[in-house]
Amino acid sequence: MDNSTIAAIATPGGRGGIGIIKISGPRAVSIATTIFSPAESKLKAIHGKTASTKDKTRDGFQSHRLYLGHIIDPENRRVVDEVLLCVMKAPRSYTKEDVVEINAHGGQVAVNAILELVLRQGGRVAEPGEFTKRAFLNGRIDLTQAEAVIDIINARSDKALKAAAALIKGQLKRRVEQIREFLIAFLARVEGSIDFPDEVEDIVDSRAAIADIKACAIKPLKQLVQHYLDGNILRQGLKVVVVGRPNVGKSSLLNRLLQSERAIVTAVPGTTRDTIEETLNIKGFPIVLADTAGLHDTADPIEILGMEKTMENIEGADLVIFMIEANRPLTAEDHNIFRKVKSKPFIIALNKIDLVNGENFVVLPDPWMEKDRVKISALYDRGLEQLKEKMVRTGFGKDAVDIETAIVPNLRQKLLLADSIRASEIIIRELENGTPMELIAISLQEAIEPLGQVLGTHVKVDVLDQIFSRFCIGK
Repeated sequence: MDNSTIAAIATPGGRGGIGIIKISGPRAVSIATTIFSPAESKLKAIHGKTASTKDKTRDGFQSHRLYLGHIIDPENRRVVDEVLLCVMKAPRSYTKEDVVEINAHGGQVAVNAILELVLRQGGRVAEPGEFTKRAFLNGRIDLTQAEAVIDIINARSDKALKAAAALIKGQLKRRVEQIREFLIAFLARVEGSIDFPDEVEDIVDSRAAIADIKACAIKPLKQLVQHYLDGNILRQGLKVVVVGRPNVGKSSLLNRLLQSERAIVTAVPGTTRDTIEETLNIKGFPIVLADTAGLHDTADPIEILGMEKTMENIEGADLVIFMIEANRPLTAEDHNIFRKVKSKPFIIALNKIDLVNGENFVVLPDPWMEKDRVKISALYDRGLEQLKEKMVRTGFGKDAVDIETAIVPNLRQKLLLADSIRASEIIIRELENGTPMELIAISLQEAIEPLGQVLGTHVKVDVLDQIFSRFCIGK
């Protein structure tokens, strides 16, 4: 492992109330000592207590205390900024190394100047995710917890945040460890039967072993994979596409749901010629909402391209909102759109109910009546709460994944769990067919190895690099 001292700006760019420079490694404290001048010579902690003699080390800092002072350029003694500095001594830190955090005034000039001083004193710029990578390599967290960090950073909703928090608390780790330990224990029995072939039936009861593998390996692994299928949408967001004829109110609906004038709304049909996509949060669920070009017959080449894009979005959608006018009879174009979207989960939004006078309400064919419907007025904000409820219920299901208890793996983890399931199912077939124990042992190792990759006990360097490259530099 690289033993250098790394540093990075840990707060977003631009102006703000605070800017944090993080340092980690064997020289972190000595670098801080070189560039930090405390406001009081005794390094009095900000909470008012002076560090006791036994708490101090030769550098004078007490671990996990804030100190007020100035960052000073050691070459010319110029004051760069007034800061709060915190030293966290190993192993009680994020990386299990000595860590220093310098809390400066927000602003690119100040934080960049401090980072430059740190680098001049022997630090180097951290790579993306290197702080979390060191936490993993130093054994503070396992790989499932490390990957949960990026999920927390990228969470689009409260429910996505709760799912990531469950991972960072180690719930996936404990579940996978339990399955892995069962398979390792069974492998030990198989290897014992290989060493003592005359006692194989006493050591490995095939019928009982099959039941145990189904209950203790395959069933919990399939539950985890299902949680990925149910919960991955919390990471990516439910992709909802609004389709319909030109001028039925698609852009008005987008603007009303977003509570901003995101899309241009005019009385001219065909105003929307490209897909407009925005993310919103409905009842804690992330929704990626797309307004599309109206579907109709046209010779305009630009509108044709827009409608081709609309069809692509329909194909990739998790849910379609099919908008029609509540105050007009259905047209041939409406029927054509229905045929295009009927294979997808969709909701019929009967818009412009404010223009319905009781006699001109659109008549829907029987097949349309079987679909989920909601009456709305995008212009006057009527029926939109019911539409939101239907979007969540239709998109996430009546029994949406319980984030409080579910463990939601990411795609890398899901694929590895699926590999372990396939190997476990092969083991069952081998036991049923009386396959030699030497071959069953190989299959067991193939079931165990992917679980080690999930936890990070057996993972290639290039895979680690790929995982942590998705992080920001300061994390």
